[in-house]
Amino acid sequence: MAMLDLLIAASQNNDLTDLDIREEIDTFMFEGHDTTAMSITFVLLLLAEHKDVQVLFSQYIERVRVEVDNVMQENGGKLTMRSLQNLPYLDRCLKEALRLYPSVFFILRNVGEDVKLHSYVIPAGTILHLNIYGVHRDPNFWSNPEVFDPDRFLPERMQNRHPYSYLPFSAGPRNCIGQRFGLLELKAMIAPLVHNFYLEPVDYLKDIRLQVGLVIHPCHPVHIKFIPIIRK
Repeated sequence: MAMLDLLIAASQNNDLTDLDIREEIDTFMFEGHDTTAMSITFVLLLLAEHKDVQVLFSQYIERVRVEVDNVMQENGGKLTMRSLQNLPYLDRCLKEALRLYPSVFFILRNVGEDVKLHSYVIPAGTILHLNIYGVHRDPNFWSNPEVFDPDRFLPERMQNRHPYSYLPFSAGPRNCIGQRFGLLELKAMIAPLVHNFYLEPVDYLKDIRLQVGLVIHPCHPVHIKFIPIIRK
């Protein structure tokens, strides 16, 4: 059943009111729209900025393009649900982009009981502000944290990493229920763009001022040049 159908079924059992249903749909639509749009923007900006290494088969956007092209050739020139899950290098690029620019850069948690951290006691009722953006750039967890390096997410480099050093979708029992769907959305949008266009930077991330709200986003419109790839 679709999500809305499930909610309506629950309301027929008097488990949810119409207002409850509306709030659930509002949350799902917001979390699945603005966050994904901003993630696509930052991924494309990062790939465009690394055009200087496109000539190297093993690097960044050209490596993504070769991977996407190979998968599409194996599937009759199409991207399928299965093929989208067979793009390991693009997957690493997305994860690294979400490390540098997590859409939801902070979360709040209400402490339900006293918690002791080393010599500190956080009393019950405290509202904690968890700075995901800061954790993702903490040199205690990430070497050269400002550098875009998709290979940080190779299996062998992830083995000894702290499990809570990477939180683009939060963690624990209240993590994002749409994270798998969100990553598929990113792949479904970015893979055909990389397949059909060369990306050239117009605006550079170092010059872009970021605005923080519920979602991190540029203060002004940003631009990328798309150059069609002509295939014979």
